[in-house]
Amino acid sequence: MDSFDPNRVSVRSAHFIGGQYVEGEGALDVARPSDGVFYAALPVADAAVVDRAVEDAWRAFKTSDWTRRAPRERARVMRRWAELIEADVAALAPLEALGSTRPVADAARWDIPFTAEGIRFYSEFADRVGGEVAATRPDHLGMTIAEPYGVIAAISPWNFPLVMASWKIAPALAAGNAVVLKPSELTPFSVLRLAELAIEAGIPPGIFNVVQGDGRTTGDALCRHPKISKVTFTGSTQTGAAIMAACAQSGTKPVTLELGGKSPQLVFADAPDLDRVARRVAAAIAGNAGQVCVAGSRLMVERSAAPRLIDGIASAFAALKPGKTWSPGTTLPPIISAPQLQRIDGIVRRTLDSGAQAAAGGARIELDGDGAFYAPTILTGVTPASEAVREEIFGPVLTVQTFDDDDEALALAAHEKYGLAAGVHTADLSRALRMMRGIEAGTVWINRYGRTADFVIPTGGYKQSGIGKDLGRQAFEANLRFKSVLIDLTDGA
Repeated sequence: MDSFDPNRVSVRSAHFIGGQYVEGEGALDVARPSDGVFYAALPVADAAVVDRAVEDAWRAFKTSDWTRRAPRERARVMRRWAELIEADVAALAPLEALGSTRPVADAARWDIPFTAEGIRFYSEFADRVGGEVAATRPDHLGMTIAEPYGVIAAISPWNFPLVMASWKIAPALAAGNAVVLKPSELTPFSVLRLAELAIEAGIPPGIFNVVQGDGRTTGDALCRHPKISKVTFTGSTQTGAAIMAACAQSGTKPVTLELGGKSPQLVFADAPDLDRVARRVAAAIAGNAGQVCVAGSRLMVERSAAPRLIDGIASAFAALKPGKTWSPGTTLPPIISAPQLQRIDGIVRRTLDSGAQAAAGGARIELDGDGAFYAPTILTGVTPASEAVREEIFGPVLTVQTFDDDDEALALAAHEKYGLAAGVHTADLSRALRMMRGIEAGTVWINRYGRTADFVIPTGGYKQSGIGKDLGRQAFEANLRFKSVLIDLTDGA
């Protein structure tokens, strides 16, 4: 699938509670970033609606057989859910692309299969990970018992609506929890179809509920609800801090937070095939128009290799085709909203005014209609104090700094605030490992940038880039609490 008519895609502006759509008053206008057209009015769940969704989830957790179901049966239902998602690509792909930054071809070819495969991956943990018997003295039996938390609040971002929601939902459900999901108010609709398919697969009503709304009203009420046992969130560092505060103020509860990033890419002159590295670096910042938490937005390149590398990146940028998410051949999608476009442009302009130069891009792209598009940009002549170097931009903007030795490279790579991901490109394995050890980041890629199409390696940040992990075994275990049991075998003997 490479195109569709956006005016023929219908959406349901509602919550999904107890296996049914629940109507609400439309209070937020939702626009298509590709052309600026407002296409839906989104209801905002207030505290009463959030309470209804959480109570319903809690009741389902306590009274349905989801938690008590044999783990292998729970896994079977989740695999069925994954099959239904894959079979529904013709409906899901346009729904995902309509109001997001995901070109429909990418949604059909990558996002939806990746979502389904992630659900399959976590289904396999249901009967393979649990408690364990502890090493105690022979007349005692010590155990740790793994139990689900109860109701998990999941707050997902707009940049990969289905994929990022599944990262939250799948491990929580596989562990036996119920979930109340709040998707981003900018991309709220495709997850509703996900919830419908969950019911069709056999997941009990109430085990997966969806509430619509903004962070200030809906998200805050969800975090503060006394029957929410844990919160998982992906988004900005500022919002993550607000979520931590809300959880603490309403009675402490654990959180998993994947937050902002300003990820460095270190390129050494000995890196094999600099032209290929240039394409890799370009893809790491221009993919999804830079709207990726792990985007490689800070390039540190050995001085002698800088001119050739910058030229290669600029050439890769020039080959991208900006276009609407429903148009064939789009390789540079829109920015999610006009305010975000203005923010990106403001940071770039202030950085240029402070003495930087634009080796490519540096301005918005005008297409037919009022879509929000920004040219992939290379900023040279920056310093660690430059705004574009310090701040997460969440757009296709790459800053370039040069270095002469390993120590200088590590010094430039360090960021006072963020530590989400990093890339190292070199033919010297010893150097690569030294760099990996020296970089404070939750993920370091060597001679590549970005995840593979699997789920076994966890992701998460250091510093203000987050707490805990998504993906991997760690994400599943983070949805369990562990009860210690010690039995005295001599009692009554």
